[in-house]
Amino acid sequence: MSQFKALLSGKSGATANTEGENRIFYWPGARFDASLLIQSLIMVGMQVALLKIALDHRPAPSNKGGEAGLPFAPPEGVFTQRPYNFWQWRSPKPYWQFIVYLFMGLLAGEVVVSGMTPGYYPTYSELVGIIGLSVEAILPIPQIIANAQSKSCKGFRVSVLASWIGGDAMKIYWFFTATTEIPLAFKACGIFQACCDCFLGIQYFFYGDGKGATVKGHPLQEIPGQELSWK
Repeated sequence: MSQFKALLSGKSGATANTEGENRIFYWPGARFDASLLIQSLIMVGMQVALLKIALDHRPAPSNKGGEAGLPFAPPEGVFTQRPYNFWQWRSPKPYWQFIVYLFMGLLAGEVVVSGMTPGYYPTYSELVGIIGLSVEAILPIPQIIANAQSKSCKGFRVSVLASWIGGDAMKIYWFFTATTEIPLAFKACGIFQACCDCFLGIQYFFYGDGKGATVKGHPLQEIPGQELSWK
């Protein structure tokens, strides 16, 4: 909810985490716990809503041009050069096209591969799941890099960090104590993401708000209440 409020107030940008679609298409082959499928469906809906709000409320292009004028521009030096300006398009249309094409591609793959020799489908399903879960697991890494480069966690809320770490703890506990089917990919990626979130906590302990941190040439202290979140 804090991310929704930040977007509506124009204090934050957002990215849509499309790994939820992969997790949904992972379910027919893995048949994991139904609650994970429901979570994936809810996550996709929330991310689509976040993307809509972010596109409607993103700042106008900077008159400086260059990287400072890119939509959803990350902190300086963090993956600023993206192939084909991926997820930095100025028009809203490519964002929705990408999501629709991804869905159609996964649906086509599901239909085609499931009709092949039975031995292919389990491998395909596992690959789809691993890709989706891996993308989700590495989402904190850009934030970690940004914090390390600026030597600051200014704008990164303690409440957000605490919710991430708390959620990781409960998720991992459930993964390893549930009596229902939880694939190994969920457990491995969950542990990796928890380690990343704990490292963010260590960074916050050492860096705090820091001094002189910048995002695209704009001091963070000039953007009160801004949230930096790559999740």
